[in-house]
Amino acid sequence: MSLVNLPNSITLTRILSIPLLIWILSTSRFQGTTGEQELLASALFIAASITDGIDGYLARKRGQITTMGILLDPLADKLLIAAAFITLVQFNPSLVPAWMAVIIIGREFLVSGLRSIAANEGFTIEASDLGKFKMLVQIVSVVAVILDHHWKEWPIYGPYVFPVHWIAVISIWFMMLLSLISAGDYFIAFWSKIDRQVVRSRKRAFVLSRRRKRNVAAT
Repeated sequence: MSLVNLPNSITLTRILSIPLLIWILSTSRFQGTTGEQELLASALFIAASITDGIDGYLARKRGQITTMGILLDPLADKLLIAAAFITLVQFNPSLVPAWMAVIIIGREFLVSGLRSIAANEGFTIEASDLGKFKMLVQIVSVVAVILDHHWKEWPIYGPYVFPVHWIAVISIWFMMLLSLISAGDYFIAFWSKIDRQVVRSRKRAFVLSRRRKRNVAAT
């Protein structure tokens, strides 16, 4: 099976889009424009986030799950989120202070560490529904914070406006809450499984030791 198949190619595209996203958000090339920088960065982030679901779906449907894909897919997710929030600290610091980016990125590393330990122990921690919902809120919050840099309100029709700023504020804090709760959810799942693993290992060792004693007694 080829390592660089279609799902892996999509994942690599997501990784390659990260430097472009950083450049768009940090360059002074767009200063004085009418929102092209924000729209371009938002579109790129949404497209990169959508590929997260596409590559996994195609890998399962086409039977192209590879070791490379298993390694690159979560790495691409973590790099995309880390790059987005680190850059947003500079791009829109009033909504994304440095301490918030540290907590969000730290949560991603914590979950990755728990999954790595779980894999070494012979079991996996599946993505929870809460974690998947957090990803959706994460996309909304990042895009809203990017757009807030240029628009506080988005005219819709007549006196009606779309409250970009308040959507950004609410979604970023809601995402913070979900990040902490989902991190706790992953930790509980990890602890329950590792605890059961330890209990089974102790029982197995106890049974084996009793068998050895019986064998010695029989001789």
